[in-house]
Amino acid sequence: QVQLVESGGGLVQAGGSLGLSCAASGSIFRLNAMGWYRQAPGKQRELVALITSAGSTNYGVSVKGRFTISRDNAKNTVYLQMNSLTPEDTGVYYCNARIVNSGGSFEYAYWGQGTQVTVSS
Repeated sequence: QVQLVESGGGLVQAGGSLGLSCAASGSIFRLNAMGWYRQAPGKQRELVALITSAGSTNYGVSVKGRFTISRDNAKNTVYLQMNSLTPEDTGVYYCNARIVNSGGSFEYAYWGQGTQVTVSS
C-alpha cells in the first residue's frame, strides 16, 4: 500500500502565497513523476504542475510564472510554492504520484486526499 499525505493549504488573501507538501510512503520501489492537480467547484480536475524524478517540470498555463514545483527524492516529497494567488486559484489541490510498488513492475497512479486552498479577493 502507498499513502500520500498532503499538508499546507488554507485561506489567503489575493496576492498572497501558500505552500503545499505531499509525502509518499509505503510499498515504494520507484517513485516516478509527482504532481499537483486542482479542482474548483463545478469544474474538471486540471493539472497544476508536474515534476519528473529527474527534475523536469511542466506547469499549467494559468499558473506558469507564479507557482513552483520541487521535490526531495530522499524524502519522497513533492512541494508546491504558490505566489501571487488570485481567487481563480481556489479549489481542492490533489497530490499525484506515479509509483512502481516493491515487488512489482508496473506503474500506478496514486492520489492524496486533497487539501483546500481558498483565495479571498
